[in-house]
Amino acid sequence: MGVKMTTVCYIECDGKYLMLHRVKKKNDLNAGKWIGIGGHFLDGESPEECMLREVKEETGLSVSEYMYRGIVTFVYDGGFCEYMHLFTATAFSDSVTDCDEGELAWIPKDKLPEIPMWEGDKIFIELISRSDTPFFSLKLVYSGDRMLSATLNGRTLTVG
Repeated sequence: MGVKMTTVCYIECDGKYLMLHRVKKKNDLNAGKWIGIGGHFLDGESPEECMLREVKEETGLSVSEYMYRGIVTFVYDGGFCEYMHLFTATAFSDSVTDCDEGELAWIPKDKLPEIPMWEGDKIFIELISRSDTPFFSLKLVYSGDRMLSATLNGRTLTVG
């Protein structure tokens, strides 16, 4: 079974999240979907270091105020597993630059349900959009693009 460690950050400004529309890479698992900003750990990085580096690389922004919100466990076909450390950010400097992985856009939070994204992403975006949500653990099991199950803090959620 393969395991990978990743981060994602949802940068918020004026009721919008900076989202990445994955339309530039070939053979991209996320092709055509909108996702948060993030990527894979380098050797020796902490979750915070990885997130800060990935945000800078993908957007040109330097995040200055952020919060570690949760961990998402993805289980894919064939037993492959990904542990994604989820952050939100509310303060940053510099300007958004072009991204070689897709198109960046500020999307109003209330418009997020209308754009193509993974079903599980809708769950954790809802969680981080509420200020009363404590740190959480979310497990998402997928077969291809289809989410089979979701478990939040040990409790099974209804999917479908």
